[in-house]
Amino acid sequence: MPTRSKLYKRLLLWRYKYISEKNFIFLLSLIIGLLAGIVSVTIKNVTFAIEAFLAKGIYFSNNQLYFILPVFGLLLVYLFVKYVSKKPSSHAIPSILYSLSKRGGIIDKKNIYLPLITAPLTVGFGGSVGLLGPAIASAAAISSNLGQLLHIDRKKRSLLIACAAAGAIASIFKSPIAAIIFAIEVFSLDLTFAFLLPLLIASVSSVITSYFFLGDSVLFNFTVSEKFMIKDTLFYVLLGIGTGVASIYFSKIYFAITGFFNRFKSPQHKLIIGGLAIGVMLFFIPPLYGEGFSFINDLMLGNDIKALGNTPFDEHLDNIWIVIGLLFGITLFKAIAMTTTFAAGGTGGIIIPTLVMGSALGNVVAKVINNCGLNFSVSEANFTLIGMAGLIAGVLHAPLTAIFLIAEITGGYELFVPLMITASMSFIINKNGLDHTIYTKELLEKGALLTQDKDQSVLTLMKLDSVIEHDFIALHPEMSLGEMLKEGVSKSSRNLFPVTDSKGRFVGIILLDDIRSVMFDQSLYRSTTVETFMHQAPDYIFYEKDTMQDVMKKFQDSKAWNLPVIKDNKYFGFVSKSKLLTAYRTELINFTS
Repeated sequence: MPTRSKLYKRLLLWRYKYISEKNFIFLLSLIIGLLAGIVSVTIKNVTFAIEAFLAKGIYFSNNQLYFILPVFGLLLVYLFVKYVSKKPSSHAIPSILYSLSKRGGIIDKKNIYLPLITAPLTVGFGGSVGLLGPAIASAAAISSNLGQLLHIDRKKRSLLIACAAAGAIASIFKSPIAAIIFAIEVFSLDLTFAFLLPLLIASVSSVITSYFFLGDSVLFNFTVSEKFMIKDTLFYVLLGIGTGVASIYFSKIYFAITGFFNRFKSPQHKLIIGGLAIGVMLFFIPPLYGEGFSFINDLMLGNDIKALGNTPFDEHLDNIWIVIGLLFGITLFKAIAMTTTFAAGGTGGIIIPTLVMGSALGNVVAKVINNCGLNFSVSEANFTLIGMAGLIAGVLHAPLTAIFLIAEITGGYELFVPLMITASMSFIINKNGLDHTIYTKELLEKGALLTQDKDQSVLTLMKLDSVIEHDFIALHPEMSLGEMLKEGVSKSSRNLFPVTDSKGRFVGIILLDDIRSVMFDQSLYRSTTVETFMHQAPDYIFYEKDTMQDVMKKFQDSKAWNLPVIKDNKYFGFVSKSKLLTAYRTELINFTS
């Protein structure tokens, strides 16, 4: 062990001496890209192995019992979490964003391997979620712990975590440009060369890793053959409106179902109720099973019947409106099935379910246009593609990611104009309907959301503990003026004194100015008490509740120079405006340098 420690220290010293910080970050981004690619390939192959194993025992197209499989998957995840990991799974992107804002980019080592086990069990057994989120979570944990091991500072550690996320996306979709844009949009990175080059290196190295292990296979076996027609512009605007409304529905359903399941304290109850609900949905709508990539491919190739699978409505599929109704049902129920899988204890991501929902909605809109009897004709495959972009743009508030992702994975740069039309319309509608996404709403409520607004981001990164001062002498209401001068004023270098009761609760404040006119009048030393001079503070800072944004606003509104901090209903200390502004300025310099 001592030998290993010495070698480690020698390695760090050699690095500091011979490799510049900039070049070292470039090297690490290359390594992280490779590792993210390996993680993505691993999680995909493990999931496919589980699916292949199950397929040998149950032939899905002929045996309707497959709908019970997700329950077994969720049960295995529950048992693993309870008896092995002893740590409940968390949603990938929100947990990463929280670690960036409140934990300095430090992620638990367990997150390296937990998603690689729980996500394949969830998806491999048919849980209606994606693998991208868990791949990002695992790669980000690797990046974080590697950064800690090599003594990388917080800011660069955050950049490397973004590199890991970009690498995972680039590997799974083989779309390095979209991966870079995702990291910038979702992680609120600056669009500078210092950030772009490491992201580019990580994305390219991850794509190469994917090609090395998986060859040139792609998720979507489709190439755009029908170009954009100017006459279809209004229809793409209509699709943008539809995907915008659908993205709002997606988010609201997510929060509603999550809120419903949060009422149940027992994980077993969540598992039973969620598992039964998923089984019923799968029985009537088989395409909800698993991630749904085959469903998207079948739709783009025009194989509607194959995409829908065996349903109780097979005898009526010669009626196009029945087909449209079933596809619209997938649009509605994919969000429900996905959220129920999460709420029941499953692990997965939301990006791929969003693509599935968008593809179904795009195809529905195209079919309605083509069969409404007005002699209109649009490309169903193109609308399927662009519907995916619309949902991604709305749900994630990431329109550029949506545009480049769909363009890259299908070679559909010829559809750039309709992609921009639909994605921008969807984003605008969702942004006006919802201020925050599934990723960011909970973080906002915790005061842990980083944005492109540097002022707000700096306040989010600051910690209240760092600006609380405790070197104040507390007085009691019944103390005489003489006791106050002897025990307080004479022993303190501060001109501010908190007043607390016998239980430590804050009851008031005294400034030196409040007693300056009487402090030398000895006739008042015994006849007057602290209670005579104390008054209420201009405002209060509540330790458990207030964010740094709240603290700054309270100083701005109250015009105070010092505000008391209340913790567990007791006096805890003071925050001074001067120390707060000094800490803010220091953090701003670190954040922008």
